[in-house]
Amino acid sequence: MQQPLILDNKTNGKVVDVLKNYLHSGSRLSVISAYFSIYTFAELKKELSAVDSFRLILTNPVFVEKSKESAVRKEPDFTGSEYEIRLRNEMKQAAVAKECASWFRKKGEVKAFRHENLAQPRSISLECGEDSLNINGTVDFTPDGLGIVPSDRTDSNVCMFGQEATRAFVRQFDFFWNNGDVAADIKDKLLERLEVLYKENSPEFIYFVTLYNVFYQYLDELSEDAVIKSKTGIRDTLIWKKLYKFQKDGVIGAIDKIEKYNGCIIADSVGLGKTFEALAIIKYYQLRNDRVLVICPKRLRDNWIIYTMNDTRNIFAGDRFNYDVLNHTDLNRYTGTSGGINLATLNWSGYDLVVIDESHNFRNNNPVRGKVTRYERLMDDIIKAGVPTKVLMLSATPVNSRMTDIKNQIAFITEGNSTALAKVGLPNIDVVLQKAQKSYNSWLKNSDEMRTTDTFVEMMDVDYFKLLDTLTIARSRKHIQKYYNMAEIGAFPKRNKPVNCYPPIDTEDEFPPISEINKCIKHLTLGLYAPLSYVLPEKRAVYDSRYDMALHDGTSIFKQADREQSLIGLIRVDLLKRMESSIYSFLLTVERITAAVKRQIASIDAHEGEYNPDLNIAEVDPDDTDLGDLLLGKKIKILLQDLDLIRFRQDLERDLEQLETILAAARRVTPERDCKMHELKSRMEQKIEHPYNGGNRKIIVFTAFADTANYLYDNLSLPLLERGVYSAVVSGSAGNRSTLPVSREDAKIIRISDLNTVLTLFSPVSKECHKVFPDMKYEIDVIFATDCISEGQNLQDCDCLVNYDIHWNPVRIIQRFGRIDRIGSRNSCVQLVNFWPMKDLDEYINLCRRVQGRMVLLDVSATGEENIISENDRKEMQDLAYRRRQLEELRDEVVDLEDVNGGISITDLTFNDFKTDLMGYLKDHREELAKAPDGMYAAALIDDSIKDTVEPGVIFTLRQVRGAVQTREQNPLYPYYLMYVTQSGNVKLTYLHARQILDMYKKVCAGQNAVLKDLVAQFDRETCNGHDMKAYSALLEKTISILEEKKQETGIKSLFSKGGTQLQKNGYAGSEDFELVSFLVLRRECA
Repeated sequence: MQQPLILDNKTNGKVVDVLKNYLHSGSRLSVISAYFSIYTFAELKKELSAVDSFRLILTNPVFVEKSKESAVRKEPDFTGSEYEIRLRNEMKQAAVAKECASWFRKKGEVKAFRHENLAQPRSISLECGEDSLNINGTVDFTPDGLGIVPSDRTDSNVCMFGQEATRAFVRQFDFFWNNGDVAADIKDKLLERLEVLYKENSPEFIYFVTLYNVFYQYLDELSEDAVIKSKTGIRDTLIWKKLYKFQKDGVIGAIDKIEKYNGCIIADSVGLGKTFEALAIIKYYQLRNDRVLVICPKRLRDNWIIYTMNDTRNIFAGDRFNYDVLNHTDLNRYTGTSGGINLATLNWSGYDLVVIDESHNFRNNNPVRGKVTRYERLMDDIIKAGVPTKVLMLSATPVNSRMTDIKNQIAFITEGNSTALAKVGLPNIDVVLQKAQKSYNSWLKNSDEMRTTDTFVEMMDVDYFKLLDTLTIARSRKHIQKYYNMAEIGAFPKRNKPVNCYPPIDTEDEFPPISEINKCIKHLTLGLYAPLSYVLPEKRAVYDSRYDMALHDGTSIFKQADREQSLIGLIRVDLLKRMESSIYSFLLTVERITAAVKRQIASIDAHEGEYNPDLNIAEVDPDDTDLGDLLLGKKIKILLQDLDLIRFRQDLERDLEQLETILAAARRVTPERDCKMHELKSRMEQKIEHPYNGGNRKIIVFTAFADTANYLYDNLSLPLLERGVYSAVVSGSAGNRSTLPVSREDAKIIRISDLNTVLTLFSPVSKECHKVFPDMKYEIDVIFATDCISEGQNLQDCDCLVNYDIHWNPVRIIQRFGRIDRIGSRNSCVQLVNFWPMKDLDEYINLCRRVQGRMVLLDVSATGEENIISENDRKEMQDLAYRRRQLEELRDEVVDLEDVNGGISITDLTFNDFKTDLMGYLKDHREELAKAPDGMYAAALIDDSIKDTVEPGVIFTLRQVRGAVQTREQNPLYPYYLMYVTQSGNVKLTYLHARQILDMYKKVCAGQNAVLKDLVAQFDRETCNGHDMKAYSALLEKTISILEEKKQETGIKSLFSKGGTQLQKNGYAGSEDFELVSFLVLRRECA
């Protein structure tokens, strides 16, 4: 009789060696183990095939009925533990599982404990006459439990030999086996699981298996029932029923973020209905008895107010919306009323939810001396004060020209606490944004060819992506078309190629060229607007102390004299832009400046020689009206006697001479000689006579200036009326006007002074005019408008938009076009018409630069993340060169906001597209995905439409399970790594391009929901039915090797960046520290 052995699977012998020596024909094997692995079968295949029978009891209660609440992520897949990564990475899983299942059907039986048991027995009993044995202790029927692979397990097993030693353990096993209260038969379910391991899969299923793993931590937010409290009744509301599917998904996502992080930014592209999404969110919180405040630009106030009114125009009257609405400008007011709200007595701190429309208007938080800014008022009196306040922000452009544009908007959500998101792995938001801005600045220095989204993503720190993914919802037009059923939503209209017009200014060609006028503008000193530059040297100190601003605890000083020089640059730019808009607008501005210069010269002449030694600017009350003309300026007061009046007057006189020359030339261009206006008239007549969409005569003419809008209306409304076309002008500042015939009786109801009324009559279908004015027979077909309606309006009845002047920021052009280019439009196509100042954009931009002059900027921080001068025009001038290519692009086609050349959109930086895709699939396939084991694969066919961009190869999805913990670097999907390697072994895309790989995954797999049998057959021939996977495991090894190199490279880079991680003492992860989650074999065609 052999003596008992102690087996520790290390120095004192291994269980696997004993089994190999004693398992043979005629043996009966009975095993009690916590786990089972197909790789144990693979190692003992020869021996196990010889035994007469095999019985297995799993002590973990797998496959046994559980309550839904206790359901785990995945059922066991029998592919082993972390110690079997090397075996799994050999990629023979399918072949091994198939053979194991066949063996089980012939010789195996398996049961599992019904209940969890802390005292879990483990044993292997072999019945074979005198060769019988029992192994008892910590043994598991897995590669690590038998000593097949190295592990950190501390095993202690006793192996006893002979029938006598084995008999008692077999009786114990039989007791468990035969007791139905203890163990349940799970053979059929085990075979089902093994079948999952070896069955062929469709490409689409593997795509979603990959998404399920990668986004597993976000599954809660991808479930409508997990986010929305159904007892609120939100699904029964009119607003909810009005939403498209993609809008409902946006609402669910936003509510989830608001609940988790206290706020959200909805950054959907232009024309996707952010207002309706916000209304649904408002209704959800109102059903929970929360008090809601909406803060919006004044021009959009009526858009929000209407839904709170008992009014025929309110299509959601049945929902009884009840929220307060304030204008952005109301944040500067402490008294008076706003829409019936008494600002003096309003409880500013009593709101549970604040909705900020066009939140990008708060992207700057510039200090103003002695004054509380709108930003500060909103932050301190509404968000921070009183009850806890959640924040919802709406903006199509939360990130404009700087990555840090979003910083101050995020601060509303975090109440200015830069560590508020530490729990989601973002220890300091400020550091994240500073690093992002530096990366962005470096990216901008690239050549045009290298300034792509791909290079941007590679250069950008992963935490910036995570920040955006955490707090924003961003969907684009392409996103909607790709991930939603357009048949249910309604198509977007086709965008016709833009019509570009380059008319001269004067039909008589007597007005000087723009370059000549530009020279005159450049030579203007405009000293009237920079009086501090004329202050006598001995008086400068007192003015500096009075008007200069100390910033950042006095470490920086912003001088008022520098601000004035910047203002001069803006005035020059404004003159040029007005001349570009219309000769009339330009004329009015020059007349105003000329009149102001004349008044100032007259004031100097009236008080020349006067000097009062008792007057000191330090003691002057700015509001003192008794000083009269002795003071110059409105906000910045300067005593005339403190100025170098000789030099000041000389500059004013020189300016007056130049201005009068320009005036004389401009006055000669009467409306009859206005070539640009005649071109517009001709284009409008052509469109009216030959509509793009059967009988649609509607046109919107956009201009940046109210003067131009009114000028066009005054001169074109009558010719239009003669053609039976009713027109209107809306400019925000001046009163609305229209040629629409409204009787005295109808005027009581139809108020042209009301912006919403005009727009309802202009776009009667989208605005549901039949509900508002059911008896109205006429409608407006042409609107001359400023940008007061360029945001937040649905005017999709119209199919033609004219940019009478080109905004220097292409984003504004696209926003304008978004009024008519909208989802669900009744028009099959839409047309954009652009009026350009000249054909050569380079020449025009050079003119703009020269006229701009010196515009002093002050970097408040070392990163350049803030500038004290916040005027939009100044920023646009800085960006002119950057915008040139974007403007050129708009000559040839209308692009989406996210596709503007050289621009970066949030939709490029988040994974919302794929989460949405997964959310839809989970509704019908959640259980299948939960049961999907690691290591699954599919063979996919590369469609002809993408064959030029996708090469044959493999997309590997890996999970890091061991190794250095701080290795997230640039990988937003950590601990998952996506790698695309070609058949020749070239790693074409790494985890740094995770979004691009997922997009390619989607393109390849979309619609391929069946197994491609020909491709699978070819794959089986190449791999001997999965037994010879050397070629693919070699690709995997190379992929992991490249991955390690990339990780080390980016890890070293992080050492030299603020907030960077340290290199790990244990080095970088090894090949066995990554396990294969899934792989997709890409093929062009069957050989």
